[in-house]
Amino acid sequence: MNAKRIYRLYKDLGLQIRNKTPKRRVKAKLREDRTEAVHSNDVWAMDFVHDQLATGHKIRVLTVVDTSSRFSPAVDPRFSYRGEDVVATLELACRSVGYPKTIRVDQGSEFISGDLDLWAYQKDVELDFSRPGKPTDTDVIEKPFYAGLASPRGRLRHREMKRA
Repeated sequence: MNAKRIYRLYKDLGLQIRNKTPKRRVKAKLREDRTEAVHSNDVWAMDFVHDQLATGHKIRVLTVVDTSSRFSPAVDPRFSYRGEDVVATLELACRSVGYPKTIRVDQGSEFISGDLDLWAYQKDVELDFSRPGKPTDTDVIEKPFYAGLASPRGRLRHREMKRA
């Protein structure tokens, strides 16, 4: 039976359709109560920057930015990322800088993983997920490359070009 027929049968019999319970823990918060960062380590924004090497290999760079001070506690380039790699990078950054109260992330597979959710729950860090299709929710990192040196991506590319 398809979903439409099951839905019609449930409605005809007056049954309620079971709502699925979310598997996410307490530390994922709703979008309505977003506040601006006042102090350092209040809110971090985290996203990936993609680029291609001269050899043709694609590289992903995990970029973490403190939205208050614009300080970047972690910039970690790798060829592939999993949820546990994100957790390892965050743990390394938090040892030197301290744990943030909130981390703003998009809906990427590495950020919705159980590993990151468990880490945030254990460390009392809230994960603030952006709305799907709204890259401006993590606008600190999502500024395009052509924004010059004012954006983290522009500074990152400029720094890597100077090093090469």
